[in-house]
Amino acid sequence: MTAFTRAFHGKHLHREPVRRAAAVGVVAAGALMLPACGSDGDGASGMSGMDHGGSKSSATATATAAAKAGDVDEADVTFAQMMIPHHEQAVAMAELADGRASDVEIKDLAAKIEKAQDPEIKTMTGWLQSWGKPTATGDTPGMDMGGDGMMSDKDMKELKAMQGKEFDKMFAQMMIDHHNGAIAMAKTEQKSGQNADAKKMAEAIVTGQSAEVKQLQSILDRL
Repeated sequence: MTAFTRAFHGKHLHREPVRRAAAVGVVAAGALMLPACGSDGDGASGMSGMDHGGSKSSATATATAAAKAGDVDEADVTFAQMMIPHHEQAVAMAELADGRASDVEIKDLAAKIEKAQDPEIKTMTGWLQSWGKPTATGDTPGMDMGGDGMMSDKDMKELKAMQGKEFDKMFAQMMIDHHNGAIAMAKTEQKSGQNADAKKMAEAIVTGQSAEVKQLQSILDRL
């Protein structure tokens, strides 16, 4: 081999590694680009997924908000609006026992009614305020002065004029009618209401006042 030939082959031998290195670099760059493209694709897909996820989250949040709003229905509002004045009258009747009732059991029961129902009035008033609803008024639908056990002004004046045993008898009879009206209203709430707190109070009213009706009837029977 001549010096020229050796020089020619030497140049090519030196160039071959360079070409191979360049080729390897291109392949490596391509390999790096492929994951990058994949990331872009995945990223776009991921963004799409995130968008869907966001939509799903929004839908869930909306459903949750709707569920919370649905925790109160018309029956709950009506129950609170009607029961507030109903309780207020029961408390007014119970207050009349002081200085008029002669029967110890009547006195004790009147105090019990006042103690139980006054806090419930405050609770139901708070509900209506939090629900953005007006509190009960004298012309609340359903207050027909009889069907729901509410006493008329004449009834209240007569009870106020009574003393001793006559008061005891009239108080017992009026409170039986009054309690029966409240029990009927509470049962309607149990059946048609949706708010958990209102339904729980309705259950307590049915249980507590049903027991008091039996006690009042027992008092009447012995007077």
